[in-house]
Amino acid sequence: MTVAFLYPGQGSQRPGMLHTLPASPAITATLDEAAGVLSRTGATDLDALDTSEALHATMNTQLALVIAGVAAARSLTQDHGVRPDFVAGHSVGAFAAAVTAGVLTFDEALEVVHLRGELMQRVCGGGEWGMGAVLGLGVRDVRTLTQQVSTTDDGLWIANINAPDQIVLSGTAVALQRAESAARGLGARRWQRLDVAVASHCPLQEPVAARLAGYLAGVPRRPQQVPYLSNLRGRRIRGNAEAVLDDLARSVAHPVQWYDAMRVIGELGATHAIQMPPGQVLARLLPDAAPATRPIALDGSEFGRVVQAYRR
Repeated sequence: MTVAFLYPGQGSQRPGMLHTLPASPAITATLDEAAGVLSRTGATDLDALDTSEALHATMNTQLALVIAGVAAARSLTQDHGVRPDFVAGHSVGAFAAAVTAGVLTFDEALEVVHLRGELMQRVCGGGEWGMGAVLGLGVRDVRTLTQQVSTTDDGLWIANINAPDQIVLSGTAVALQRAESAARGLGARRWQRLDVAVASHCPLQEPVAARLAGYLAGVPRRPQQVPYLSNLRGRRIRGNAEAVLDDLARSVAHPVQWYDAMRVIGELGATHAIQMPPGQVLARLLPDAAPATRPIALDGSEFGRVVQAYRR
């Protein structure tokens, strides 16, 4: 069997996501480690990090997602002996993937994600920003749509290509409202505003990418242990920690090529793809890109039962 670990990004969060992780030695140790890092960096206390109120802040959401992803992955590897052949993280989930790949320590990932979330909030602090998903239109139509509704004051950009007909946009609240109307006019099957308070993966975040690159330049280089799927290009990176760190920094200002990354996982022969909590969105997206790869979501499950089903 060939296994990919998938780590979700912003929009997948929900209240209580850390408190509902199953009890296990690896998860307990990871949460204890996270609590120490959060205390040291002055972030929200771990016990309050996944409350509904706290998750309104982008920085808290991103930290909670990375903690959940790393805790679940460690439980699979340390408690159950399931080791990944590939890792892929959607947006901020890539930082959890980089920990599993051996490129970042958990402490480093939390510190840089704390910085990332803080900077993204600051960049978007002067207006109303957000993200929305268009279902039922192709990339060409959505690109035309963004050109039609964008103005100097109200920008709109493609942020994620999750499937050929599921594309996420970033922009101002005004531009997103225009996009909803335009998408329906073009025949979109569905429009959905996402629970995200910033405009991610667009040129607005170029200053954030530059700051992240500067921070990551100081991270010790370690041998990459597990192949990593790039957000920027949707391609496999192996044996190249420098390229992984570059992807982590730059992807905040560029679209996530998730569909391409999942196609590569299928082409490389992954038999199973296990999504870390919370949610099931990545598992649900997988069949379009890699129909021969079996998706498994850990969400709401006792990990041992999932592992037993995976091994059958």
